[in-house]
Amino acid sequence: MNVSLILIILLVGAFATYLAGDKLAPKVALFFGLAAAGCSIVLLNHFNLGENISYSSQWITLPKVSFALQADGLSLAMVLLTTALTAIIILSSFGNDFKNSKAIYSLILFMSFAMTGTFLASDGLLYYIFWELSLIPIYFIALIWGNGDAEERKKAVVKFFIYTLAGSLFMLVAFIYMYQKANGSFLIEDLYKLNLTVNEQKWIFTAFFLAYAIKIPLIPFHTWQANVYQKAPTLGTMLLSGIMLKMGLYSLIRWQLPLTPLAAKEYMFIFIGVGIAGVIYGSIVALRQKDLKKLLAYSSLAHVGLIAAGTYALNLDGFRGAVLQMIAHGFVVVGLFFAAEIIFRRYETRLISEMGGIRSQSPKFTSMFLILVLASVALPTTFNFIGEFTVLYSLSQINIWFAILGGTTIILGAYYMLKMFQHVMLGETNTKVFADITFSEGLTMVIIIAVLFFFGMYPKPINDLITPSLETILNTINKYN
Repeated sequence: MNVSLILIILLVGAFATYLAGDKLAPKVALFFGLAAAGCSIVLLNHFNLGENISYSSQWITLPKVSFALQADGLSLAMVLLTTALTAIIILSSFGNDFKNSKAIYSLILFMSFAMTGTFLASDGLLYYIFWELSLIPIYFIALIWGNGDAEERKKAVVKFFIYTLAGSLFMLVAFIYMYQKANGSFLIEDLYKLNLTVNEQKWIFTAFFLAYAIKIPLIPFHTWQANVYQKAPTLGTMLLSGIMLKMGLYSLIRWQLPLTPLAAKEYMFIFIGVGIAGVIYGSIVALRQKDLKKLLAYSSLAHVGLIAAGTYALNLDGFRGAVLQMIAHGFVVVGLFFAAEIIFRRYETRLISEMGGIRSQSPKFTSMFLILVLASVALPTTFNFIGEFTVLYSLSQINIWFAILGGTTIILGAYYMLKMFQHVMLGETNTKVFADITFSEGLTMVIIIAVLFFFGMYPKPINDLITPSLETILNTINKYN
């Protein structure tokens, strides 16, 4: 099957949504979002039947660049995450009234197109182009439809754009260097075959790390995150936290580590430490937040720090746990930000101190919000538990103290998330009436919760999908042993 079909659906959808006009834009966007998700499932079925899910054609002659797409189990897992969350994010926004809605919905689909291309690209320069293309729509979404003071929003978004773009330029330089070493090829299979010296690998490893650490983000490259998550409209925050940061985590496994295995092994302990430091820092800062979106932003920083630590453990359990946690985190963080948006639609505030008493007015919403909170702190039977447990187990194979320190995300997370839930949902009733959730809001929450419980109790389909690809990548990393 031609894997480019899913990109065509998303790109055509972006243009069709814009041409549909403001009134029809949400419905048209949802149609194409669901079509892309359906196409992802069809691709998965073809993959499971043993078909080669790829597409390649010569694109640029000089430098030699191929429009090369390749889907293995790892890529398909991320494409399924991207298309599923795109449809969910569009559905979740039906309660919002956007000015020039045709533009924002078309930008969502275009961003999904770029992110999907990033996960599928098997040519280094094509991958870089998709990587950068994904930055353009979120820049405009946050800048034009964001919250708060316009001048402060502009500063936060411009900082994010320049910071991310600057980091990515180091990655581009690394690709150009490897292109010359590979006799004029950006194809990933040719780059994997390069026999780079340890010193060369160290420089390339660092160049890739700068790009990925900013995008994920990892401390100390996280300074853009909380402000942008707060200032962006909630659907923009969902796109950033649910999908876009996964581009960086995915790229660690797909590009950085297999291309620089010797440097990765030498720097292993340092970057596991960086990831765990993010866990502790993000959790402590989250404890002090008064704004609900900022609290969730720092909670996300803690969780992705643990995912990165598992990735840098360079073992199969670390890779597998990281990918499982990427997917689980995507759904739970989108659900939590959507819950924050539901509250904002009724109370018109994001300050935790101005909330309260929701349980007595909307017990259904309270129950669903509690489930998301418990999933976030990795309660057994939820998807997050599978990913976090596997990552912590992988870290224990390196050093038991890594697992103990990494496990603080569960302890601290339980404290600040349950404390937040108590202040937001219980206590005295806000003076404003909290109207019960609508059908579309309830449907969105139910879909997310169903995914978290299903894969929390039966992760085998995803395990079976991603494990062969991860074993292949790990063999590439270990070929120098």
